Amino acid sequence: MDSRKLRYSLMMLVALIAFGTFGYYIFEHMPIFDAFYMTIITISTVGFSEIVPLTRVGRTITVVIIILGISVGTYTVGIIVQWLVGGELQKIFGRRKLHKQITDLKNHFIICGFGRIGHIICKELFEDHINFVVIEQNPAVIEELVSLKYLCLEMDATSEEALQAAGIMRAKGLVTAVNSDANNVFITLTAKGLRPDIFVLARASEEKNEEKLIKAGATRVVSPYLIGARRMAHVLKRPTVVDFLDIATMGNQLGLIMEEAKVGPSSGLIGKNLIENRLRQEFGVIIVAIKKAAGQMIFNPAAAETLEAGDVIVVIGEKEHLKRMSAIL
Repeated sequence: MDSRKLRYSLMMLVALIAFGTFGYYIFEHMPIFDAFYMTIITISTVGFSEIVPLTRVGRTITVVIIILGISVGTYTVGIIVQWLVGGELQKIFGRRKLHKQITDLKNHFIICGFGRIGHIICKELFEDHINFVVIEQNPAVIEELVSLKYLCLEMDATSEEALQAAGIMRAKGLVTAVNSDANNVFITLTAKGLRPDIFVLARASEEKNEEKLIKAGATRVVSPYLIGARRMAHVLKRPTVVDFLDIATMGNQLGLIMEEAKVGPSSGLIGKNLIENRLRQEFGVIIVAIKKAAGQMIFNPAAAETLEAGDVIVVIGEKEHLKRMSAIL
């Protein structure tokens, strides 16, 4: 049940009390407290006698208060009973707890939209224990998010209030994956307006809109339909290559996965080449590429390549071994 119904009923009740109080005060010349008291006993229909003899106008006011008071009072009581029986109070406390959890998040991701793309993104992040918050407008989708135990906000992702409530000032990045490219552009502009340095990954339904998203400030733009079509073509032309990429990027029965890890400023591997750091021997990983701190990408690096602070290495290996390697890096 919508909590607005209770709010409206209470507003009508307050308005009725104000009508009766000022009515008796103005037309019956009662002191303000006596006028308020007369209104309350009339609404509650307790059967007390009139404080002072009423004129025809005063009795008309009383009749109106009785009729409206019974209607509004009964409606309000019914709404409150529904709240108690339907568990609305529990929902309110649940929402407060949810907002508290979101407020405590740091270095998380904000996912705008929980359609087919957003659903897959959230599933991947959840499985890897990466914190995220979903912003979604559809109440039915919110119920699904709650059932999945995902942190979520029922708000419009294009608004500054929604992004601020999701903790954009503390977030690591934002993904805008709503169905409308125009909304994705607007969300990107809003996010960059609030925090110019935030990483924004944007979805483009049409290839022609990728440039618009880049101009709006998106760090990366992904067109799912274009990627899907290219992948289908690669399956036809190079099926073995596609199988390898699936093994490397999505995991498989072999337990192998492609991962990236950043060399920290205090790592003991700084200044050592790939032979000296013994990553392959100790962790059984294959180093595919190194992205240098300056931005240069080195594919299939030579054994003499030296690691520096801020370098990001791309490797293939078993998930548990990669976790241990990341800790050392």
